[in-house]
Amino acid sequence: MTTHNLATHLSGIMPKLLKTILIGFVLSLTVVLIIALAKISYSLFLMVLSPDAIVTNTLAEKILNFFLYFGFLGLISQYFRSGYHFPLRYFIYTGITAMVRLIIVDHESATSTILFAGAILLMVIALCLILYSDKVKNI
Repeated sequence: MTTHNLATHLSGIMPKLLKTILIGFVLSLTVVLIIALAKISYSLFLMVLSPDAIVTNTLAEKILNFFLYFGFLGLISQYFRSGYHFPLRYFIYTGITAMVRLIIVDHESATSTILFAGAILLMVIALCLILYSDKVKNI
């Protein structure tokens, strides 16, 4: 086999191999997220059924963690549905949810809360720009 033939052969195999490895890691991440989602669901279930007083911050944090895990699972699902592509808007949705969680959990400092809110505003503006550009593209 000549060097040119070997390079041509490898250039055909490498993308398929890397795609297979990526799919393997994404599926592994899916299993980890499903386990984490089950654990947080069980924890929420126990918290709601517990006769003790529910700490609202803890409950809100657990609910937002649930939505973060669920959002990542939706992102992975969308990855497979859209032909192995992650749409940017789903990352922004996840970022907004994560920042809301941060505001709820870490609201001790007014400065950090304002900065987190500013980050949410920037992500919402970016999301609006992305959605608007999609509509303009489809006209």
